[in-house]
Amino acid sequence: MLKQSIFPTFLCALAPCILLAQGQLRIPMVSQRTAISQTIGLTDIAIVYHSPGVKGRTIWGGLVPYNEVWRAGANENTTIACTDPVKVDGHDLAAGTYGFHAIPGEREWTLIFSKNFTSWGSFFYDKSEDALRIKVKPIEGSFTEWLTYDFTNREETSVVIELKWEKIVVPFRIDVDVHSVVLRNFRLDLRGINGFSWQAFNQAAAYCLVNKINTEEALQWIDRAIRFNPNFSNIIVKEGLLRQVGRNGEADEIRKNAMKIATEAEMNAHGYQLLASGKTKEAIDIFLQNVEKYPDSWNAYDSLGEGYEKNGNLRLALEYYTKAFERVSDETQKNRLKNTIANLKSQVRLPK
Repeated sequence: MLKQSIFPTFLCALAPCILLAQGQLRIPMVSQRTAISQTIGLTDIAIVYHSPGVKGRTIWGGLVPYNEVWRAGANENTTIACTDPVKVDGHDLAAGTYGFHAIPGEREWTLIFSKNFTSWGSFFYDKSEDALRIKVKPIEGSFTEWLTYDFTNREETSVVIELKWEKIVVPFRIDVDVHSVVLRNFRLDLRGINGFSWQAFNQAAAYCLVNKINTEEALQWIDRAIRFNPNFSNIIVKEGLLRQVGRNGEADEIRKNAMKIATEAEMNAHGYQLLASGKTKEAIDIFLQNVEKYPDSWNAYDSLGEGYEKNGNLRLALEYYTKAFERVSDETQKNRLKNTIANLKSQVRLPK
């Protein structure tokens, strides 16, 4: 009897503990958590959301009412994070993590980026915490059972994010000022351990040269690289930067010095860089100088033959490929050149 009277009392005392413990275990959610990300330039964009299903229900104007704030997913806040400032459909948005909400309409949606990204759904949404609101037009798409976010139309500096559910697609565009992000990172990195490396200053200056940006600061960077270790690689970068600002006399002078100290491999690599950037005639000039400087190198003749082939001068290409073939000893390269020469002979009418 004593045991029977104590047991219910014990259960009553234990009940609060049981209730408190109920929310601590992880169990599967019906609307599963999903995370996707995309890098544009150096900027990471990540979306985390819970994905509900249609399950035969009326979604728009039904399960999701029109003209009311909706969590743009299920369960906790849908979040969108970007590691650098971006533009959303042309509107500025600072780097950070945002709670993502929407106000669906039949013809127009409002998309909301909230500074509060830790709440449960939209139940605690507060308009005063908005970082950005934009208007977008939904479009009709193919049926999607599970709510999905996707990155589409990816470009070097932009991407389109699409919310897809049922037969509705809601697209919005993210633009990144890639060069600004890269330059900011250069400035930070060059004040760290990379600031003791000529290669890092050379790489930063070369990026500016190729993209035709930030030339004055790039000239400062390349001068630092040259002070560390003057070599063909960084002198050629400086030449290009000087030409971009119209200082051609200085550029001509340092180019002469660069050619004097260049190795065969450095000249060859520079020629291929010119070829890759569409400067075929300039590349041929470099390859010609390499042949003159290294007349016994099969590789120098091979590169010159490729330059002429790219330029459409098949007769000269055949001539220099043949000279490369006469000098090469490696069997793999010999077979490659043999096939190249045979192919060119079939295209070029040789004098009898």
